[in-house]
Amino acid sequence: MKDGKKQILIADDEKEIRDILKILLSEAGYNILCAEDGQAALELANQETDLYILDVNMPRLSGFAAGAEIRKKYDAPIVFLTAYSGESDKVMGFAVGADDYIVKPFSGAELIMRVKAILRRSAPKEQAQAPKAAENLLMLGDLYLDTASQAIIKEGEATALTYTEFKILELLLNNRKRIFSLEQIYSSVWDENAVGDSAIMVHIKNIRKKLGDDSRNPRYIKTAWGRGYYVD
Repeated sequence: MKDGKKQILIADDEKEIRDILKILLSEAGYNILCAEDGQAALELANQETDLYILDVNMPRLSGFAAGAEIRKKYDAPIVFLTAYSGESDKVMGFAVGADDYIVKPFSGAELIMRVKAILRRSAPKEQAQAPKAAENLLMLGDLYLDTASQAIIKEGEATALTYTEFKILELLLNNRKRIFSLEQIYSSVWDENAVGDSAIMVHIKNIRKKLGDDSRNPRYIKTAWGRGYYVD
């Protein structure tokens, strides 16, 4: 956030698209930074940016590559712009840490709706008073999910989760032993219909990797074959 406004960084190699996005989002009350390609987006990325909107196909550095590098340093949500509605493109975006996607061509109303939704979901919840440390922790075997920092704590070391990874793990931990189908997980996190089974499976794979879990014999996130995922 900058000057009291949420800051959004837009990266697209088409000037017309950048200009349209800047006008729409500026009028909606956001502070806008623009980059003409993935490399420029990486150079402009900073801690004050609340949301990244990256076109997938850009010169010098693709949106996926830029997003992956940004995700290593910053936790702000990433939304990809793509000309393809196919599941494989979306899965690739989720694999590098994306929180949402927008398919071109899009309407101004859809863009604003999605931006507001992702910023609302990622905003920290205000609390009347600071909670005790233990209230921030959800136990999972020999590790914890810290809901304040949205990180996994294992043997005193913290591993950051993306916002989407955090929401999936939090959902499972708050509903222990309940089996969630892929569609139920997606609708719970995104508040919309699922884009395909593979998208959630990629997120589960990423979470398991950060947990140090073996997908063939998982200790933390269990698989109910043909039904979904759960934790004990």
